[in-house]
Amino acid sequence: MGAAAAAGGGGKGLEAEDSLLSYYCIKFALSAYATLFSLIGLVILCIGIYAEVERQKHRTLEGIFLAPAVILLLLGLTMFAVSFIGMVGSLRDNRTLTGTFFCVLLAIFIIELLLLLVEIIFERQMNAVFHSTIQDGIRHYYDDLDFKNILDFVQQKFSCCGGDEFKDWHVNPYHSCNSTGPLACGVPYTCCIKQAPGEVMNTLCGYRTLNKERLELVDTIHVRGCIHAVGFWLKDNFEASFGIVCSLLLPQFLLPYPLSRKIWHWLRGIHEISVRQHSL
Repeated sequence: MGAAAAAGGGGKGLEAEDSLLSYYCIKFALSAYATLFSLIGLVILCIGIYAEVERQKHRTLEGIFLAPAVILLLLGLTMFAVSFIGMVGSLRDNRTLTGTFFCVLLAIFIIELLLLLVEIIFERQMNAVFHSTIQDGIRHYYDDLDFKNILDFVQQKFSCCGGDEFKDWHVNPYHSCNSTGPLACGVPYTCCIKQAPGEVMNTLCGYRTLNKERLELVDTIHVRGCIHAVGFWLKDNFEASFGIVCSLLLPQFLLPYPLSRKIWHWLRGIHEISVRQHSL
């Protein structure tokens, strides 16, 4: 009987040791993950602060879609705050902070999925919002370097011009057909169809194009709007788009969510045992 009891006690001891080892492995895995992402968030936040300080010197636009610095600030602040809560909660075995980290992660994941669904379901309405925002950016094209660089890159990368179509450039005071300058009734050279490799780009290739019909310009400039061009690219490259979305969503949820949930349940169990012992 004594030997059997000793064997049973030894078995329970080994089980407790294994459970404790599992707890510490999960705890330090979550701590390492949260520390890494808090550092990444801090770096993004610092870059966003620097970019926003520079942007404020020449700021003319209010739309958040036109302010990459603001997006970096929000992203960096969110990443740092949430990851820091998870890091402190796991290191300190704090049930409240761990539970907060767990709930915030779940809320962020659900919000991201909802935004993705809204974009898919209300594609036309979202395109209208983007069109309005891009038109506002085109209006101040030469005043906001951030937006100018983004739009130039998109127009060249996706072979497009303007937001909805190339005639969106009418809203820019320099490109409007009512203007008297050299850019009047034209589009930027980034709208032009690429020449042969090695050939010097004619920066006035978009001269006097806004008062012409689309068919007259098919060999000169890209007449398709960038909203449609990017949309078609995403649909044509669905697998790549899906992979990008998964690579953004899953790392922030797949590992920390189950780890923080497991730790929270362990801490709750320890708390309940402690309460019962004090009540005896």
